[in-house]
Amino acid sequence: MAESDVNLAISLFSEILTIDQLARDRLSKALPKGMELSHFTLLNHLAHRGEERTPAQLARAFHLTRGAMTNTLNRMERQGYIHVRPDWDDARRKLVTISPSGRAARDAAVSAISPLFDTTIKALGSDRVRVTLPVLRELRLRLGEDPA
Repeated sequence: MAESDVNLAISLFSEILTIDQLARDRLSKALPKGMELSHFTLLNHLAHRGEERTPAQLARAFHLTRGAMTNTLNRMERQGYIHVRPDWDDARRKLVTISPSGRAARDAAVSAISPLFDTTIKALGSDRVRVTLPVLRELRLRLGEDPA
């Protein structure tokens, strides 16, 4: 790889990591009291999927270990955000779905963070964001591939 390409890659990843840190900070501060960013992203995922998911499926979707996902699910179940039930076809598995209070919490979170989204999209311009998204998605998919 040429030196200019190495520098380009370093700049790209530096920007992404800084954006990630800043976005997490801003979103966390805007979320309703007591809601963690991990809870919001999981609620958002379940709300959009509209179907039950296993903890293992959720762990893969979020690139987390099963243990980390189990901890998050346990906290969210105690808060009433999700329902966890046994899989009637396979007693070893559990199925997770968003609860009505979880949907309400997700909707409240979206309302709370919408001003940040609006400001960001207006500042960057909708057209520029639409052009950027395919590149970011492709980068996410490539980084998610098994390096072996």
